[in-house]
Amino acid sequence: MIAILDYGSGNLRSAQRAFELTGHEVRITSDPTIALAADGLVVPGVGAFGACMKQLEDIDGARIIAERVQSQKSLLGICVGMQILFTSGTEKGSHPGVGILEGEISELHAPVLPHIGWNTVKAPQNSKLFSGIEEESFYFVHSYGAQKTNRDALVTTTEYGADFIAAVEYGHVSATQFHPEKSGKAGASLIANWVKTL
Repeated sequence: MIAILDYGSGNLRSAQRAFELTGHEVRITSDPTIALAADGLVVPGVGAFGACMKQLEDIDGARIIAERVQSQKSLLGICVGMQILFTSGTEKGSHPGVGILEGEISELHAPVLPHIGWNTVKAPQNSKLFSGIEEESFYFVHSYGAQKTNRDALVTTTEYGADFIAAVEYGHVSATQFHPEKSGKAGASLIANWVKTL
């Protein structure tokens, strides 16, 4: 079973439909017991970093994420759901993140923000997430992102004004800055690739 963490942020229904295409049972939940027991946990996110962290704290979501990581159970963060996994974010002030991934989420170095549209990514050859879709395009909507993270993480990048992290694979933690559920066939393939790792 795949659980989608409901903490008041994210396109929950569209994410549910996208993950159901893999043939797995998908449940939207804020129940810690279900979120911890699931084969895979999806952490979505839309909006500002600090607001999402506050909503996550309201359901004890940081503990849920930390316990899953400690138990080596798979997790996929999407958009701001990826960003909050980092150490901190600077959107509308400085805010601590969950701290699973090292690095700061800061404003993109680009003349026009937000960044809205399709970008081709550069994935490492040994990426499981991007197997067979290494040079596909995915749909982004954001103004903030990460430029660096853990040295031993597999990092996929793209460019908008300057290079930034499009996705991270770090142990049982995966995360995408883009929205796979809005990225057509390439996004569906990425979701299927993640599900194969569960």
